[in-house]
Amino acid sequence: MHRRTALSVSAALLVAAPLLSACSSAEVRPGTAAVVGGERITTAALQAQVKDVRTAQSRADQPERLIAASAGLERVKLGKMIQLRVLEKAAEDAGVSVSTKDIEAARKAQTEQAKGAAQLETAALMDRVPLAPDQIDGEFRFRLLFGKLSDRYGEDKVLDALGKAAKELHIQVNPRYGAWDDKQIGLGNAETPWVNQRTRAEQAPAGA
Repeated sequence: MHRRTALSVSAALLVAAPLLSACSSAEVRPGTAAVVGGERITTAALQAQVKDVRTAQSRADQPERLIAASAGLERVKLGKMIQLRVLEKAAEDAGVSVSTKDIEAARKAQTEQAKGAAQLETAALMDRVPLAPDQIDGEFRFRLLFGKLSDRYGEDKVLDALGKAAKELHIQVNPRYGAWDDKQIGLGNAETPWVNQRTRAEQAPAGA
């Protein structure tokens, strides 16, 4: 298996889907961005993630270009937050987990590949789904879980497991952010693609 830098966009397994009016149309209460498995993702939690990215972008070179390139960041981040919970559910069902040690090894390997921590953070901030520095380890965990699930089920079957988990979580989304699609495992009209490359710790992913 060839090493790939996960800070670049890999071939998408899940592409942005059109808004589907039939999916997740139930209303959610004010202050809620989504409900996943009966648990709320609050708008405050979502906005905190967006704020962290915008703050990091404002301190980077050419902040206007970075901000302009990441329009619709709230929806993109929410899609990723929901996908993470789907991934965690599927991993729990499969008896799959990622340890802190796994994440540390991933970060070390990617930092070496990027030629330093500062370069890693810069690349993550410029990614398709921008990551603030304190969000990078979470992305490592996301990709490593996906990689382990791919190992468990095979790349051709992993989406079936994720789709099953998504249905069991009964996902509802505040209409302002779009609609959830269990088949595509993503928010309609949002760019939070899964990658179809198996991801291991030595690849040290840090971008979606």
